[in-house]
Amino acid sequence: MSAELKLEQSNNVFQYIENSPLFAQSKRVMIFSSLPDEIPTHHVIERWSKIKELYLPRVNGDDLEVVRYSPSEITTGSFNIMEPTSKDLLSPLMLDLIIVPGVAFDRKGNRCGRGKGFYDRFLSQTHAATIAVCFDCQLVEQLPTEPHDIPAQYIVTNSFKTL
Repeated sequence: MSAELKLEQSNNVFQYIENSPLFAQSKRVMIFSSLPDEIPTHHVIERWSKIKELYLPRVNGDDLEVVRYSPSEITTGSFNIMEPTSKDLLSPLMLDLIIVPGVAFDRKGNRCGRGKGFYDRFLSQTHAATIAVCFDCQLVEQLPTEPHDIPAQYIVTNSFKTL
């Protein structure tokens, strides 16, 4: 898929989310800094940081921390992912909405991550609404699950939406 098509699909996905009542009522939003095989988020991070309290995850040992986003406090962190360097942490319980990454999702919100369990452990600590975002080609009929897996409540792709 070309970079232009990835960006176009990303814009469609995030515009749909931005127009949702869930996004409108959310004050504190966490989004991920995308890797090359994920739906692009960098342009959305910049845009949303102007209208929401925006947070990014940061790896700390085996866990994710919730860190307030500031464009001047970003560095390449664990697993070559852009992470905030700020000490401005937030409890996962304070989040209203979490945009969830994944390698693949099924139509029930189950996700295939990168195998370390960071998001499953993290999502077990919050009551925030969760939206999985991905390309259409990353949405499959069914994924195997384990008891500790936590599905996303909603899924938004370019052509499939449960939100």
